[in-house]
Amino acid sequence: MIHYTAMQDCAGAAKALCDPEREVSAHYLIGRDGAVFELVDPDMRAWHAGKGTWHGRGDVNSRSIGIELDNDGLSPFSEPLMDALEILLASRLAAYRIGPDGVIGHSDMAPGRKIDPGRRFDWKRLARQGLAVWSEAAGEAVDPKAFRRDATAFGYGEMDDELLLEVVRMRFRPWAHGPLDGVDCAIMADLAARYGRPLTAT
Repeated sequence: MIHYTAMQDCAGAAKALCDPEREVSAHYLIGRDGAVFELVDPDMRAWHAGKGTWHGRGDVNSRSIGIELDNDGLSPFSEPLMDALEILLASRLAAYRIGPDGVIGHSDMAPGRKIDPGRRFDWKRLARQGLAVWSEAAGEAVDPKAFRRDATAFGYGEMDDELLLEVVRMRFRPWAHGPLDGVDCAIMADLAARYGRPLTAT
């Protein structure tokens, strides 16, 4: 799971993530300069996800690896950081046999509560290397029920229509505006067809 720190610098983020009183942690922290810090053994539970679901299952902390990126939430992600993230993701996906559809953002599993890694994060770049998923699909008819069905199959949880559209666009169409359209529907239909899974009880 990808996060941003929303802090001024990596040192401050590392201090916060290692402070027991804050009750928040992550497995890895990547600095803007590309330095990678392992804060929690990836075989251990870290407290990075919080309340939310993915593929119908809660307690995401116990079944995910949290990667914090040194970014204030407003700035572009640095090139050294992205280079280091690609290397780390390739290693972790191979070691834990995780497919590209298993790489999600904090906003994906906690919509309305979290927005990281945000609209500036380059998911398409990761997808080109098989480290995340992307879709260039277009041309579907506008069908709100099908959009919701496909989004649920892809992994998104229960939320109202407006928030669902916002969360999907935050990741796959970060600068799109307006009501649900055929591109939104096509993207979700494509992703559901390629990566959709049966819903699993929490």
